[in-house]
Amino acid sequence: MTPVEPPPTRWDLPDPPPDADDLIAAGGDLEPGTVLDAYRRGLFPMRADGVLAWWSPDPRGVIPLDGFHVSRSLRSSIPRFEIRINTQFEPVMRACADPRRPHGWIDESFVHAYTRLHEMGWAHSGEVWRTNAFDAELVGGLYGIRIGGLFAGESMFHRVTDASKVACWAAVELLRLDGAELFDVQWTTPHLESLGAVDVPRAEYLSLLRRALGG
Repeated sequence: MTPVEPPPTRWDLPDPPPDADDLIAAGGDLEPGTVLDAYRRGLFPMRADGVLAWWSPDPRGVIPLDGFHVSRSLRSSIPRFEIRINTQFEPVMRACADPRRPHGWIDESFVHAYTRLHEMGWAHSGEVWRTNAFDAELVGGLYGIRIGGLFAGESMFHRVTDASKVACWAAVELLRLDGAELFDVQWTTPHLESLGAVDVPRAEYLSLLRRALGG
């Protein structure tokens, strides 16, 4: 579907200053117009000590769409799963928000906000299913925001080995086919680095973002 542009935000979100810390601003709301304006500026929301905050890491984690690393074990895992897109957005997000996961930050306000963005055509889920002749089980996935050539990955989960890696692989393949330019993963982790994620300076990320958004 063609995304529906929401009313503009009532907040004046800042552009990330060149030498600022990762935390850029606090407050505001999670209305669709606010969230989209943030991503277009290179920001994303995440709570800090319970307060809604807006972040722009320096350096910023990205997965080059021509640099995804498919290990031998991952290559052998891919055929074991079925990939679906946008069929179970809220269940994917709630799996990512599982309170048993360490450093969880996805609360009901985020689930509500991003589900609204999904219904408007901006937020998307990639789902990894384990299927047989009688049943299908959601065992991994990721979700994020797509604006033009940007895909901002927010979180992913797995319930069986390699399921989140397969979700990330599928996202890269689909983004390449669809002409995307930038896969933002916010901060690199050892898990993401094993898949090809790299750090880029904030200034470079903002330049890549402008190009991805057609600016």
